[in-house]
Amino acid sequence: DIYKHRTYYMGLVDENNKVNFYDGKIRVVDPDGKEFAKFKPQEYLDHIREHVEPWTYVRFSYLKNVGWKGFVDGKDSGVFRVAPLARLNVSDGMATPLAQGAYEKMYQVLGGKPVHSTLAFHWARLVEALYASERVLELARDPELTSPDIVNLPTETPKEGIGVVEAPRGTLIHHYQTDDRGILTGVNLIVATQNNSAAINMSIEKAAKSLIKNGEVPDGILNMVEMAFRAYDPCMACATHSLPGRMPLEVNIYDAKGDLVKKLKRG
Repeated sequence: DIYKHRTYYMGLVDENNKVNFYDGKIRVVDPDGKEFAKFKPQEYLDHIREHVEPWTYVRFSYLKNVGWKGFVDGKDSGVFRVAPLARLNVSDGMATPLAQGAYEKMYQVLGGKPVHSTLAFHWARLVEALYASERVLELARDPELTSPDIVNLPTETPKEGIGVVEAPRGTLIHHYQTDDRGILTGVNLIVATQNNSAAINMSIEKAAKSLIKNGEVPDGILNMVEMAFRAYDPCMACATHSLPGRMPLEVNIYDAKGDLVKKLKRG
């Protein structure tokens, strides 16, 4: 399968191991779907590390307790994935009834958990969209929305804060440290595309090697390669902490000697 990788998966779950976008613990499952780790957001540095390559500003997140073994998948590689499919793979279900039915249907059709096909990220997005619709209705009916009680805002200057949420494209980690005046002294951001960055590179490489034969580049190569990474909904501006992160998109094709043989450009 051109668009398949056996990796670890990571995402937030509630106390019942159901998908949660905003609160809970971070759960990691291995390529066989077994729980590998479950930890509080504040403990992220005990479980996640970042690998640096000289050819990119993007850092590659990996599981500390497995280690960086390169751009390879499998149980011995610390590469993991986040985003819709990952959230469903790490969970035991959805917290709303219609979404739960859609969740069960997806895994029934695709042959059980975990699903490793990158293109299944799109199906998982539909399941999450249904869950979000149901959850919005639940929240709209929550009497606390019209309660006269208000949140007591903090009056002291915080020294450190760590927050983790599930953005549409995956687990988002923000870590801030301040001085006595509230001025930032340290910031660490691990965004969703960083968490997926190793897998994105692997997906592009696998698609390119599978589709380009004998040095021939079919007319649809750019679209077919895009299919390998668009499913991740990547934001390179986020991953590099820089702007802009937009088109034009350019694909450079090199031969075995490292010589540029063709350039494809869109945008």
